[in-house]
Amino acid sequence: MHRRRRSALLLTAAIAAAPLITACGNDAHPGAAAVVGGQRITVAQLENRVNEVRAAQRAAVQDEAQYEQAVSRTGALTRDTLHNMVLDRVLHRAARDAGVTVTRKEIQQMRAGLEQQAGGAKGLETAWLQQYGIAPERLDENLRLQLEAQKLARQLGTDTTRPEFWKALSAASEKLNIDLNPRYGTWDVDKSGRVDAKTPWVRDVTTGSQQQTT
Repeated sequence: MHRRRRSALLLTAAIAAAPLITACGNDAHPGAAAVVGGQRITVAQLENRVNEVRAAQRAAVQDEAQYEQAVSRTGALTRDTLHNMVLDRVLHRAARDAGVTVTRKEIQQMRAGLEQQAGGAKGLETAWLQQYGIAPERLDENLRLQLEAQKLARQLGTDTTRPEFWKALSAASEKLNIDLNPRYGTWDVDKSGRVDAKTPWVRDVTTGSQQQTT
């Protein structure tokens, strides 16, 4: 993925949102969607994050057809949610290594500014859900991610579109020794991102249809 596009995904929380997947588990880490720095992200934790988004989408619209449209627009939620859960830890490690911290006050200030632009707290939550697939209860976590990225880039004397920024994330990825369950793809250390594994035995399960991945 192009670096400029990846940075845009990071800084706007553009989570494309994903289908549930059925496949063989990772025997080395049963029950784990990923292991990052020796810590497990369990399948249950991942599914909980996905369910939060689906519940928020359901609450936001009363019409069944509108809900189905919202689900279809977020057809990659599971894998992209895992990507962001892992990237959050990668970015936090890179920021820590660079001496970067984010305070609660900074998050509140950023949120207040965005709420003003969106016409209030509800407007911001709705916009983040519809545009980026972020559940309202995860909004502050996502804002922390954005602030860490911005402050890390400034600390490095660059911006989030430049190779120097992504090099820092790559170094953090390598230190964390990231291992994804094969059903969710693999983690590319150089790109600091999840990539789909070419496993024909993995089957995506979407609402009302099933299709084979390549």
